[in-house]
Amino acid sequence: MNKYTERLYNGIIKENPTFILMLGMCPTLAVTTSAMNGVGMGLSTTAVLVMSNMIISMLRKIIPDGVRMPAFIVVVASFVTMIEFLMQGFVTDLYKSLGLYIPLIVVNCIILGRAEGYASKNPVVASIFDGIGMGLGFTFGLTSIGIFRELLGAGQIFGAQVLPLADAATGKIGFTPITIFVLAPGAFFVLAALVAVMNIARDKAEKKGKPLPAAQGCLAGDCSSCGSKGLCSGHLQTSEKKD
Repeated sequence: MNKYTERLYNGIIKENPTFILMLGMCPTLAVTTSAMNGVGMGLSTTAVLVMSNMIISMLRKIIPDGVRMPAFIVVVASFVTMIEFLMQGFVTDLYKSLGLYIPLIVVNCIILGRAEGYASKNPVVASIFDGIGMGLGFTFGLTSIGIFRELLGAGQIFGAQVLPLADAATGKIGFTPITIFVLAPGAFFVLAALVAVMNIARDKAEKKGKPLPAAQGCLAGDCSSCGSKGLCSGHLQTSEKKD
């Protein structure tokens, strides 16, 4: 596996931001009322990740250590503004559905964590692939949660009616939507179930002698080579998980 493929594998499987590292929980829980919302937020975040990783990697030898985080935030905010304007102009319905969570991509701990933990220390091409991997992993997580919530809460997937609905007026037997799954508690239930499935898969792989590699690096709480002294968002959230 070459280093570029490894970066993709790392983001989608090994250090999946949603199911393994449990990062970016605010948009994960808030916008995944439908699969389309999950895809929209995931791809928006992926675009910002790729472009910010590229620019930060290009400027890694120029940005002074003392202003790394403010500089990273300026770079990320610039790309988030571009993405927001593009979505507002071309995908208005999705833009309205995601609402406030689009500008909040600026402070998404996945983006800042990758900027600090990888892009600021590695070449441009590798940083781009790292952004693609993490972004696709995040998109996969959000879309999976959105599919289950939309299916159980409305009987639909991507807006298409999959399960025929019951009709009390005509006596038609069918699916009765479980509305809690399109409400806030439903996000926690679905996320917990999918994380449990991921943990079961990891346990079975370990029993077969083919364990999935443990998460490593900045987002896993390894601050040994990081100059931020454990103050980055990735470390703080990982510390909270351990507590």
